[in-house]
Amino acid sequence: MPGKHQHFQEPEVGCCGKYFLFGFNIVFWVLGALFLAIGLWAWGEKGVLSNISALTDLGGLDPVWLFVVVGGVMSVLGFAGCIGALRENTFLLKFFSVFLGLIFFLELATGILAFVFKDWIRDQLNLFINNNVKAYRDDIDLQNLIDFAQEYWSCCGARGPNDWNLNIYFNCTDLNPSRERCGVPFSCCVRDPAEDVPNTQCGYDVRLKLELEQQGFIHTKGCVGQFEKWLQDNLIVVAGVFVGIALLQIFGICLAQNLVSDIKAVKANWSKWNDDFENHWLTPTVSEVLSTVGPQQNSVIGAPGLAPPSRHAFFGLGGLYPEPTFKIGRFHISVQTHSFS
Repeated sequence: MPGKHQHFQEPEVGCCGKYFLFGFNIVFWVLGALFLAIGLWAWGEKGVLSNISALTDLGGLDPVWLFVVVGGVMSVLGFAGCIGALRENTFLLKFFSVFLGLIFFLELATGILAFVFKDWIRDQLNLFINNNVKAYRDDIDLQNLIDFAQEYWSCCGARGPNDWNLNIYFNCTDLNPSRERCGVPFSCCVRDPAEDVPNTQCGYDVRLKLELEQQGFIHTKGCVGQFEKWLQDNLIVVAGVFVGIALLQIFGICLAQNLVSDIKAVKANWSKWNDDFENHWLTPTVSEVLSTVGPQQNSVIGAPGLAPPSRHAFFGLGGLYPEPTFKIGRFHISVQTHSFS
């Protein structure tokens, strides 16, 4: 409509999404660095860093691995997300989203496989716990982890207290000289609420008693069964935690991809504008030249009575460009840019 101007909104990188992604990732970057530092400190305290072969000496799981791996992954993803968002680096943003998507699909596949192959997972969990039972005294962190699990779930061993026969200190063979022979760790004991300090010798010789007598002293249920029962009792909480983690991952992926799209749109718009600018200023058409010419001035060779183009007609980013020459019929028209006033 006359008298009104149309405004076209050019593509731009959204500041809200950019800095929200930056803040979102800097938290994970700091947490990942903290986890990694704790893991390396624990390894340093155990002398692993000075003797790397100690990592292969442990038969069971070293819990410090969890801190190192989780901390390392969080640090890398946090770094890529922070720097990628702050510097608008599409490579780092794509790396962040692809890596996060890969983790999400691995978690999803693990959950589906665990549901479909429940019996196989149960057997693997039994095997995993028994391997750690064997290495119970070999690593203090592993020992603390097993004690915590047995106390928290009120269990003993993978299937029951007799799984502790797999440990050289607790087995019931006649050749075992250990004082803990035919016993269990104190974490298997039924705690007396009146006790402020746990009795670390409460499990001595307890497996020499009948099973009914053992129930008055120790927990006789296996940790695998107790863990499954705990999952069923807390299914809503566990599902909520996993869904929350999945939503955070999806949100991070969408935010990164949206930022990548904005950056590409801005680059494409700039490239198009740059091409249009060069095409317009470096190679003007005849009509564009003649439209700037007035009837009273004479600065065009070969076409008397024509005025020179305005100052801005041939002035670009690099200053005045060479004099363009055009052919109209048998005439060559050369615009003298030096005659600009």
